[in-house]
Amino acid sequence: MSEPAADAVADAERTPGHPQPYEELGLKTEEYERIRHILGRRPTAAELAIYSVMWSEHCSYKSSKVHLRQFGEKAPDNTSDVLLVGMGENAGVVDVGQGWAVTFKVESHNHPSYVEPFQGAATGVGGIVRDIISMGARPVAVMDSLRFGQADAADTRRVLPGVVAGIGGYGNSLGLPNIGGEVVFDPCYLANPLVNALCVGVMKHDDIKRAAAPGPGNKVILFGSRTGPDGIGGASVLASATFDEKSAAKRPAVQVGDPFMEKLLIECCLELFREDLVVGIQDLGAAGVSCATTELAAAGTGGMVVDLDLVPLRDPTLRPEEILMSESQERMMAVVAPEKVDRFLAICGRWDVPATTIGEVTDGGRLVMTWRGEVIVDIPPGTAADEGPVYDRPAEPPADLGSLQSDTPGRLNRPSNADELRRTVLWLAGAPNLADKSWVTSQYDKYVLGNTVLAMPEDAGVIRLDQAMLAAPENSAAGEPGKAGSEPADGRLGIALSLDGNGRYTRLDPYAGAQLALSEAYRNVATTGARPLAVTNCLNFGSPEDPGVMWQFAQATTGLADACRALGTPVTGGNVSFYNQTGSTPINPTPVVGVLGVHDDVRRRVPMAFAADGTTLVLLGQTREEFGGSEWAHVVYGHLGGLPPLVDLAAERALASVLIAGARDGLFAAAHDLSDGGLSQVLVESCLRGGLGCRVTLPGDPFVSLFSESVARAVVAVRPGHEARVAALCEAAGVPATRLGVVGGDSLTVEGVFSIPLPELREAHERLLPTYAS
Repeated sequence: MSEPAADAVADAERTPGHPQPYEELGLKTEEYERIRHILGRRPTAAELAIYSVMWSEHCSYKSSKVHLRQFGEKAPDNTSDVLLVGMGENAGVVDVGQGWAVTFKVESHNHPSYVEPFQGAATGVGGIVRDIISMGARPVAVMDSLRFGQADAADTRRVLPGVVAGIGGYGNSLGLPNIGGEVVFDPCYLANPLVNALCVGVMKHDDIKRAAAPGPGNKVILFGSRTGPDGIGGASVLASATFDEKSAAKRPAVQVGDPFMEKLLIECCLELFREDLVVGIQDLGAAGVSCATTELAAAGTGGMVVDLDLVPLRDPTLRPEEILMSESQERMMAVVAPEKVDRFLAICGRWDVPATTIGEVTDGGRLVMTWRGEVIVDIPPGTAADEGPVYDRPAEPPADLGSLQSDTPGRLNRPSNADELRRTVLWLAGAPNLADKSWVTSQYDKYVLGNTVLAMPEDAGVIRLDQAMLAAPENSAAGEPGKAGSEPADGRLGIALSLDGNGRYTRLDPYAGAQLALSEAYRNVATTGARPLAVTNCLNFGSPEDPGVMWQFAQATTGLADACRALGTPVTGGNVSFYNQTGSTPINPTPVVGVLGVHDDVRRRVPMAFAADGTTLVLLGQTREEFGGSEWAHVVYGHLGGLPPLVDLAAERALASVLIAGARDGLFAAAHDLSDGGLSQVLVESCLRGGLGCRVTLPGDPFVSLFSESVARAVVAVRPGHEARVAALCEAAGVPATRLGVVGGDSLTVEGVFSIPLPELREAHERLLPTYAS
């Protein structure tokens, strides 16, 4: 909340006849009147603050709930076998076998990252990590999906370095490997970048924690950093507004992170969990104390009393509504049995984590807060946490959709000879979306903790699950260092993660675009040899008050729910980010989908690099003439039109079965899925990654063969002597298999068409991005 708004709320409390500034706090007149009806009176300033943040778009999902229900209604038949905790908690939890559970989630921090790139991105990482901690897990890796305006734009030069530095600075300080993600450039994201952060954590089945406050008499403890004025109304306010020239005035609303405190908080929480000192726990993210108290109380026995005078403050001048709305970072709230409070506080003290008892659980069904001896909040907590407004907003296709879809890439001039094809390969290899991203990823530590098996630029990140992940650190009294208190693991079990999206595809067809995001992430995970298991998502769209945007959102959620059911990958949870637009111009609708897969033996994972001389290259899947929304049309002509590639979920499942079986049986030396840039980009990336060239013969029209973006395809490098077994696998699964050529040499050679020496290819691939980002 800005200072003028805070002052106005305070004035309203002192002068009951004065109109309350509910509109400045983001509430509509009918919402304000509903609050008055719930309470049977005029809300206090503190109550108005609670309802304004809890009923914000960011916290209540009021425009998306009616559509998000599909993820539960259409859940795959195997959902109960996969999910230990589903949607509705801080993060979903998945059973990955051998007694292990994995929790993962992706969330947005888009608007704060535009206003203050470093802190916005850094606290995005911090917030998603705390979601994982609150489930009882140890965070083991992070990923990010980033989108910016055109690479050479002045504002991209401002935002990009700060976002990357913030992600790297926070994640590296926590000691968490960053194992993958994406960096995309498109003019539609200028002045509205997307910063989506994912974290994954591990635990045993019995370690799962919940955000609930049961047990009257249990104590409510706030621990972590002190509460300050930074981030007052940050995510909840910024994420419910569009950007304009006044955005800089919102800078004070951006949270400020302290990764070193968060590292202490992680270890402190895990020790508290090991000693079974916590009945319920919630992180303080968007809406801060307002969210933690209302959600814990509503999910427990329904009541809580809190003394706001006991909240540790960095600024003693903060008013109660500011304390409630502050989104200061690195804070958690726990519910603790009275007899365990002393031990809880002692462990916090050993980790130098401030902790204060600020309240108590009751069975009265009311959330009551006092400040300076007066009751300033007395509400039914469920009305704020669970009973916010729900809108089924008007939806209709954008007015320009028909003309956009009819403007097919067929009218664009294609390369017509060998020189033009060669030049196009080099153009795409160096284009911002396809160029080497080492300038970005080199700022992230990929291998800290020692369990990273694969990391960017691989198709998916892979982490080995090591029993030592659950062990107590040396300065903990929870047990002998290095002992986790349960059976040792064989060190072979692992997880794979991919995070993908394509706003151009979704702009052309939202239903198909969301399915294509899922199918690519699913395919990426399978390409490493992992079995795709579950899904998280971050749905980035413009204003829900625009019927065109709402239609895009409705179509995308329906498409994603239908595809998850078809692929047998239940949705564990996620995030919706609306109001991603500048003025009246929305971004391309951008659902970002994360897929988690399981490796029974990480030693069998398959990398993307062509590093084994003499292996046979085989193209799996069917290639069609599909260029709608393609990188070729985007890079060469700046064109967006037509229809995206045909979705074929049955083909995706069949391809995955071949990739998984081939990895299990050691048939592949390398594998790389086909997506943006088509076969051309796969050959470029795999050759450069492994330092070996290849010689291929294209099966049809060279242009279509090289640059089509048909889905359900991958290139595999088959180990000598296993060609027949791969062919049999493909035949049994109904997957087309076409021999392309062989790995070897120092050039990318397309027989009878062109040859590009690897040094020339590398120079094109690695040259441009550092110059854009400098």
